[in-house]
Amino acid sequence: MDLHFSFKTFAEFTPHELYAYLQLRSEVFVVEQNCVYQDLDDKDQQSFHVMLHQADQLVACARIVPAAIAYPEISIGRVIVAEANRKQQLGHELMRYSIDQINMRFGVQKIVLSAQAHLQNFYKKHNFAPQGEIYLEDGIPHIHMERMQ
Repeated sequence: MDLHFSFKTFAEFTPHELYAYLQLRSEVFVVEQNCVYQDLDDKDQQSFHVMLHQADQLVACARIVPAAIAYPEISIGRVIVAEANRKQQLGHELMRYSIDQINMRFGVQKIVLSAQAHLQNFYKKHNFAPQGEIYLEDGIPHIHMERMQ
């Protein structure tokens, strides 16, 4: 399948990489989910970005936000697998890689995320547990989830 991961800071993106990354986020979170919201939230510049490429095509990505920016704890967000690449377990590979990178680079610690409610079982497979009640975020039901190390 010729899959390879990359882990970058915002400053390390080439213009073409940044365009592909933001294009994929827009395709999924704005167009596919028919959700008008401000994706560019000034957290990207302080975050770390995980990308999964198949050959030269970006097929999945996630954002790791350091503690004290979005939440008191480190968090994973903007988790995406391109529509054409779903059902290949790439989301699970992306999550495993992201968690491994956090543990290796920042130490083993609690990780949080705001999951779309219908994806709770996906995140539970990575030891995230729901916390609290379902809430609306940008008109989509979400739930806060935590992964204790």
